[in-house]
Amino acid sequence: MIASAAALSLLAPVVVAGPAGAATVATVSLATVVDKAREVARFWLDGDAANLRAATPYTVLAVAGGERLSTGVVPDGPAVSTPPIGAENPPPGDEVVTSGKVFFIGSDGLPHWCTGTSVQSKYRNLVATAGHCVFDIEAPMGALGKWVFVPAYSDGATPYGLYVGKQGITHYDFEDLHDFDRDYAFATVHSGVVLSAPDTLTTVGRLGDNVGGLGIAANQPLPPAADVFGHPSGLHPDGTGPYAGQSLERSTGPTFAVKPSILRADRPVGVESPFTVSPGAAWVTGYDAETRAGYLTGLTISVADTDADGRYDTGISPYFDTGLFQVYRDAANRWTGSITYVSG
Repeated sequence: MIASAAALSLLAPVVVAGPAGAATVATVSLATVVDKAREVARFWLDGDAANLRAATPYTVLAVAGGERLSTGVVPDGPAVSTPPIGAENPPPGDEVVTSGKVFFIGSDGLPHWCTGTSVQSKYRNLVATAGHCVFDIEAPMGALGKWVFVPAYSDGATPYGLYVGKQGITHYDFEDLHDFDRDYAFATVHSGVVLSAPDTLTTVGRLGDNVGGLGIAANQPLPPAADVFGHPSGLHPDGTGPYAGQSLERSTGPTFAVKPSILRADRPVGVESPFTVSPGAAWVTGYDAETRAGYLTGLTISVADTDADGRYDTGISPYFDTGLFQVYRDAANRWTGSITYVSG
């Protein structure tokens, strides 16, 4: 077991909270102070977004191995869901803008990225991704550094702004026990910004207003199929490399229970997908291409080659159960605001 939350207070403030009968929620500060949030935004945007461009895929726990199971997954409570929200001014075309990349500094001191996705929340300010793409599992558990989200990211461009994280929220069992059945996290983000001049940050508004947000569905039967949206990168075991991680890709495949070979998890689920390394990729059911909306039902935490043919064929996710929905509900009611003022 890793160090307790109290022992971590000098490294990164981890707070454990939750009403009686609810899943215990662990939170970590990302950039709660406005001046710090501005520094983070400038770190990524300065120099023609040089640090965004320099970031590399996050490969921690990227490959788990495992086998597909014929058994189902039994929900631990009633089915629950919250509907998606649409953008106030939806962008033209059919571009998937709820997904993008989360960027951060890893334990190695270098910039990395995972996939992240905008989800519905009271203040339209919430991003979902893998837990280990917010919480640093390579060190005594705290936050990954300089955490931001860029929806529809491509080659240094921030078409809908850059959103600095304020708080990361996960299940206590992930933060304290490294239970990968809980490898999910939600991050509240400040209103988005762009650099309108070399030293001037300008707000572009709330995340959900700009790109909308997926709904959340938990305690559901395994769907016949799910769409996976992510930024796969790297090579298959056989050395082929069809994905470079630069663009958002989509795959569709059946879902099933899975037994990973190295992750500490009792009941993860799998989806058939040809993606290589793709942490944080969103599993979506009921996706509507016209409205670009659907329900988030999984988040890739690792991939596996289940038939030993040298190519990854399965994405692995925690099963979205009552605990996840309780963590989500806590995160979805946390307020954030703007980090800008007139003079930048």
